[in-house]
Amino acid sequence: MPALLPPPRTGHRLPDPEHLTRLEDGERLHALLWRPGPGWRMASSAVLGGGIAERAWVLNAQVAHGYRRTDPARHLAGLAHAAGARGPGVGLMTAADVSAFARARDGGAEAVVTAGISVRGWAASPEEGAPAAAPPGTINIVAAVPVALSDAALVNAVMTATEAKVQALLDAGLDCSGTPTDAVCVAARAPHAAAVTHSFAGPRSEWGARLARAVHRAVRAALPAPG
Repeated sequence: MPALLPPPRTGHRLPDPEHLTRLEDGERLHALLWRPGPGWRMASSAVLGGGIAERAWVLNAQVAHGYRRTDPARHLAGLAHAAGARGPGVGLMTAADVSAFARARDGGAEAVVTAGISVRGWAASPEEGAPAAAPPGTINIVAAVPVALSDAALVNAVMTATEAKVQALLDAGLDCSGTPTDAVCVAARAPHAAAVTHSFAGPRSEWGARLARAVHRAVRAALPAPG
């Protein structure tokens, strides 16, 4: 009798985010928490869980304007633990109201975006960089593809998501490439013997093209209405 192979995991997607609320610094603040469980690798620029590794959850937490804590990674880890998240995860933060998130899907790729753009500008600026992180204003992108990606392809996917974000900002008529604190997290399935590991995620690759369209639509939908 032939050995049974595990079913391919390419049909999986991130679950809907849980909407959390808390009272902090005299404000009612919101957070989004994804708990997809094992089997996901993530590439992220986030202050908590950044880099490339297997991760079990993603938290996108709103913080008060004028945030002054000097331990954001510890703060995010505490919020996630209080919500019941266990194991290693990714934590992003923003001063924007994350309950006003936007979501888009394209051919299996998906993106959820929260956007605060009160402090924005161009990446290449004549101003000197600061040694510490800027106050959180932030366009945060959490995106996923239901296939396995190599390390290089995960980095490529982060680049693709960022390019799609900038395209969306320009299409919205905004003269900027983002905010000083934008963050991104791209999730892909962990490689296993029964599935192909994709080596490319640029904007003209199969999954990069889908990811770019999903991110572009989600960013456009998340941007605050012109005022």
